[in-house]
Amino acid sequence: MGVANASRWEKPPFSPWMHESFYPRSIYPDARSVIVIGLPVHLPVLETTPSIYYHELYQTLNRLLDEHTYQMAEWLNQEGYPSLFVPRDGYGSLEVLLNKPVAFFSHRHAAYLAGLGTFGVNNMILTPGYGPRIRFGSVFTAAELPPDPIMEEDLCIHCMRCVEMCPSRALSGEGYPEGITDKKACAEYSAGLFRRSISPCGICIKVCPVGADRAAFHREDADIYQKGHTPAGFASAWDHVRAYGGK
Repeated sequence: MGVANASRWEKPPFSPWMHESFYPRSIYPDARSVIVIGLPVHLPVLETTPSIYYHELYQTLNRLLDEHTYQMAEWLNQEGYPSLFVPRDGYGSLEVLLNKPVAFFSHRHAAYLAGLGTFGVNNMILTPGYGPRIRFGSVFTAAELPPDPIMEEDLCIHCMRCVEMCPSRALSGEGYPEGITDKKACAEYSAGLFRRSISPCGICIKVCPVGADRAAFHREDADIYQKGHTPAGFASAWDHVRAYGGK
């Protein structure tokens, strides 16, 4: 969990930056602080992607994030601090995202401003504990809370695994914000997986070598995802999961 002053959005830390209509106080004028929470994506489940297993984990995390941020906002309301949860996604479907590939609020930027991590080449927030394998939710609150410092260390090691292994070729290889994800290519690929009931993709966060979770799950060698480097036991386990539950 991290906290950012709502005013941080109004002092862009890099350029290009978002339009002011996406700032917390533009969405909720009474906001004084933004609380950001993160829940980890368990790496061994992610390794089966694209699969029904990862699809279900992704949906579970979304539900939990919405539930936790709603409960946090309501607790603050009961304590006398007007607060709102912000839904994890904020768009209706992948078809909607193809036409307008942006939501009304960015949890990634909120996580960055709350000191939880830094942007990687994959355009995701990388964290010390889980690399990019973490999903975020936010709460706008009128409470004046002590903010966390923005992380200064660049966690991305620029190994380019995410760029080279992206199945939709959506990443340019430049660092964020110069290298912006080709959102249409990413969304179109995800839409294809959705029709097979095995979305989302998740390759760019699976192959990232950053994060203490890799050691915790004995996955220090990120080359295991390269063709010809995967241990036989892992390959057969992933193939088994992928063979069931999707179209």
